[in-house]
Amino acid sequence: MQIDLHVHDADVLTLDGEGTGPRARGLAVHQGRVLAVLGDGALPAGLTARRTAGCGGASVVPGFGDAHNHMAWFGQALAEIDLSVLHTLDEVYDAVATRAAELPADAFVVGAGYDDVVLGGSPHHAALDRAAGGRPVRLQHRSGHVCAGSTEALRRAGILDASGRRGAVAVPEGGKVVLDDDGVPSGVVEEAAQPLLADLLRPFAVDDVADALARASRVYAAQGLTHVTECGIAGGFIGRTPRELAAYQQARERGALLQRVVVMPVAAALHPLDGGDGVGLDLGVRTGFGDDDLRLGPMKIFFDGALSSRTAAMSAPFRDRDHAGYFQDDPAHMHHMVVGAHLAGWTVAAHAIGDRAVAAALDAFADAQVRRPDPEVRHRIEHAGVVSDAEVLRFAALGVTPVPQARFLHEIGDSMLAAVGEERADLLYRHASFLRAGVRVPASSDRPCVGDGHPLRTMQGMVQRRTSSGRTIGAGERVDAVTALRSLTVDTAWVAGDEARRGTLAPGMLADLVVLGDDVTRIDPDRIGTTEVVATLRGGEWTHGAGAVGLG
Repeated sequence: MQIDLHVHDADVLTLDGEGTGPRARGLAVHQGRVLAVLGDGALPAGLTARRTAGCGGASVVPGFGDAHNHMAWFGQALAEIDLSVLHTLDEVYDAVATRAAELPADAFVVGAGYDDVVLGGSPHHAALDRAAGGRPVRLQHRSGHVCAGSTEALRRAGILDASGRRGAVAVPEGGKVVLDDDGVPSGVVEEAAQPLLADLLRPFAVDDVADALARASRVYAAQGLTHVTECGIAGGFIGRTPRELAAYQQARERGALLQRVVVMPVAAALHPLDGGDGVGLDLGVRTGFGDDDLRLGPMKIFFDGALSSRTAAMSAPFRDRDHAGYFQDDPAHMHHMVVGAHLAGWTVAAHAIGDRAVAAALDAFADAQVRRPDPEVRHRIEHAGVVSDAEVLRFAALGVTPVPQARFLHEIGDSMLAAVGEERADLLYRHASFLRAGVRVPASSDRPCVGDGHPLRTMQGMVQRRTSSGRTIGAGERVDAVTALRSLTVDTAWVAGDEARRGTLAPGMLADLVVLGDDVTRIDPDRIGTTEVVATLRGGEWTHGAGAVGLG
């Protein structure tokens, strides 16, 4: 028999079973799946291979997953002004001026990644006018929950009138238009009010979104990602277009989608079902529709905002603000949407960061299970940023999975500490406590929100929990490197319902794997995030680094 691929001279961490699982020296791959794990690396008698990949002793692990990212948004952001590296408002205005000079007179200037805490304030519409020469400008906060616009953008949105006073546009519930000291909109809008500015650019053309996905996908492949979950398409302030799924289909048909993708429609894209219980999409389409390459995932609902923007719904005020954040919508309506989606057969992903929002989401999941018990459903809480000991136990009792982002602790940990205070620091983005309670913790980045989404840097964040200034947040929540690697692989597969197909390297599993320059379970944790991703294989085909693994 001739197989498709023989991977040899490798240190294979199968992750099949406990810890790293049995180690091997090679793999036999055929028709996109692992045919055999080769203890000594040699093919059994009677087998030959069309192709071989000699790894030079390199470490081979299952392909990385990202349980929460925004792929289309990231792909578009690659073509926008990168504001995440700037430290002053003057630098922001200079970057806007430079980009504006390259564009036609009526073109939108678009940037992303600014942080008002780092900058010492948010961009003001009048200063953006001067920088952009009167062009419309929209800048996205690094959290994704706030944006800022120029005067022209505010006028087009109805936030300012022709005389420069407050416009008559209605601010959506769960959103806010920030006013300056004169009672005039400053240019900053928060949460559910963001579409007032975002809709000036949307809907994006399906072709353009497909191009953005292709850009993102190449970056992801180079970082070892073989599976991602897109957390919010087709509506709300996060979606690119109501036809967003068509863009994913188009990218897939082009061969440009190099990862397996699960997509979450946002609650705004769902509607009450005729002749049935709950909310959903037409034709009865729900979670699970699709195949191994592209599939519908949970329904996404936003309960609150973010810590970095101080819009998360907290049970006590932020330490550096005189408020405790707010919900994205009427709590009763959000509760109804969670229950309705559950009744219609959807898995639900509730965005909840503040402890008040986390409690409200858990209440909704508890009610849903009373209405229609389903012990197999894998409901999720995205981020779960501030969680008490009592609520950790509720996650376990209800079978709800937290999806936190360990890399946030490095990128914005100091800002989060300033937000919640030392007395609540140990409640931030917990990991070990969930594991002790019997709850899985899949790895994710929330890219492009906040910062670097590289999966190995996410892994390093789980192990170290260290801020950019060197402080450790919640030392008791750190996990070892093997646990962190399993979070990137085994647990990201499990939360998507794919544990029988991927996440480990065992006979019959999808041949998704990563060749690494070092064994990330044994090196100094400081080096995990900079370990080289030598090559990436998805379904038996190289998506990155084919020339680096001695293909024959």
